[in-house]
Amino acid sequence: MMIRYDRPVSRSAFLARRLGLLSLGMLVVALLLHRFGPLKTPEFVLLVCICAVPALMAVPLAAVALLRLWTIGALGGVAAVWALIYATVPLALPGYAIYLYQKMPQLTEVSTDLADPPKWVSDPTSDQRFLPRLTPSASSAELQLKAYPGLNGRRYEGAIDRVYEAVQKVADENRLTVTATRGEAYVLPDLTLRPAEEPAAGQGPGGTEDALPETGPLPSARPLPGELAAERGRAMADGEPEGTARLQMTTRTLVLGLPFDAVVRLREEAEMTLVDIRVAARYGSHDLGFSDEIAEGFLHALDAALLGIAGN
Repeated sequence: MMIRYDRPVSRSAFLARRLGLLSLGMLVVALLLHRFGPLKTPEFVLLVCICAVPALMAVPLAAVALLRLWTIGALGGVAAVWALIYATVPLALPGYAIYLYQKMPQLTEVSTDLADPPKWVSDPTSDQRFLPRLTPSASSAELQLKAYPGLNGRRYEGAIDRVYEAVQKVADENRLTVTATRGEAYVLPDLTLRPAEEPAAGQGPGGTEDALPETGPLPSARPLPGELAAERGRAMADGEPEGTARLQMTTRTLVLGLPFDAVVRLREEAEMTLVDIRVAARYGSHDLGFSDEIAEGFLHALDAALLGIAGN
């Protein structure tokens, strides 16, 4: 007589696997919609918290399944392991955010000039909903000095137009999009070259038959008096000295796509160009340390771009 053994099945293992897979799938969709689609950061944060709920439910169910596998040999061990794997990312993401929230200083922005931070060309505005951005307090400067003592401005031995050009290049290479500028008239080169007009067929550049060709572009003085007057007026309204140029930018973190605003200020001073940067989180009461990473990364890239004319 043959005795047939029926192996028990752990239903909790397969339920845990479904919950873990659901949690991971929801997180991937939310991440893609936030990084490349229309999903805003407040809704993304809310969805990340919601995605963690099925993952939290999957962990004890998987633990029960593994316990039953050990004690009575119940079927479902592989499903329980996959459930734990699926639940790892949905739980690790908010867990890492909580870790950064506790470890990093509670700042919403950083600046290389704490006494006179670069002013925004236009104040960043957004619908912050339930993640309002807190205004920096009087103690924010002390917190930044203690947490990021190496975050300092730069001084370059070079004309402001060359440094301005390097700033634009570095911004483009580091995924910072320039949204507004101020003081561009001060950073134009001493001579702006204007290409000669194209002559008509059979005519010289002056519009006469068989005229001699031009040998090069025509220089025109820079900047025009009206442009300088307009820049002086805007500088006085902003409280900025003459010869100051600013570029306001937006950027997003590489993986999560969290939005940040930045402004770079350039000032000419005694044959030197001073560069300061200010980076601010757009949402919430904490930047999780990303503001410093963006500022430091930009300044190091600018140092490399201007290697050879960098001062102290």
